[in-house]
Amino acid sequence: MDLKLDGKTIFIAGASRGIGLGIAEACLNEGAKVALVARRPEPLLDATARLASLHGKDRVWSFAGDMRETADVERAVVGCERDFGLIWGAVANVGIHPCPPGFEVDDASWDAGIGQNLGSSFRVARAALRTMTPRNEGAILLISSIAGLSAMGSGLTYGTAKAAVNHLSGELAKIGGKSGIRVNTLAPGNIIFPDGDWDRRMNGPRREAWERWRNREVPLRRFGRPDEIGVVAAFMLSPIASFLTGAVVPVDGAQSA
Repeated sequence: MDLKLDGKTIFIAGASRGIGLGIAEACLNEGAKVALVARRPEPLLDATARLASLHGKDRVWSFAGDMRETADVERAVVGCERDFGLIWGAVANVGIHPCPPGFEVDDASWDAGIGQNLGSSFRVARAALRTMTPRNEGAILLISSIAGLSAMGSGLTYGTAKAAVNHLSGELAKIGGKSGIRVNTLAPGNIIFPDGDWDRRMNGPRREAWERWRNREVPLRRFGRPDEIGVVAAFMLSPIASFLTGAVVPVDGAQSA
């Protein structure tokens, strides 16, 4: 299926590894141009060089910055549109922040966890809406988690913030819809990739226990891959999904069913 993303610019936060990189690769495979944004310069440069070698330097742009900071978000969006073209799609994908177990979460950990997971999503969406609204077109995709669909025993800041991200996308869909802008959320399940949380667990001393947990909790009895998230994200961002907005779509091997 032609997703009609050819030549369109997709801005992706958290794009140097894992789910964000999987989304970038899927969009590139559909002919899009990708703006890769991440906090750590070294893995970002590596990802940019690899994708540019595969798809062409003219289709890959990057910016190192912290999407929790409004100034960095704005610099990234302005720089992308100045150097690379008007943003059609924007993806807010920011990683987990450590949270202690139980209810004894100190104020600093609470604020940091909510800020990283919820605040960054709002800041990226707000910046995207500012540039898309005058043009009356565009698609925004927030990356949540199945931990935001129901209480699953995750750290308090993570599940709480992801539930708020789901609500945020619905509110923004109602606001953006008046200008023809779609806002959706993709809620991944357990995704494995090099040096990610599940990769470390599956190469650690409790591998067999985690395998038993996975086989019990996930009907497909395996972990998902970034490319499996990427192809769904590319569709949700594409003009083909023209009536899809305000949705929270789980991609989790039926774990949340």
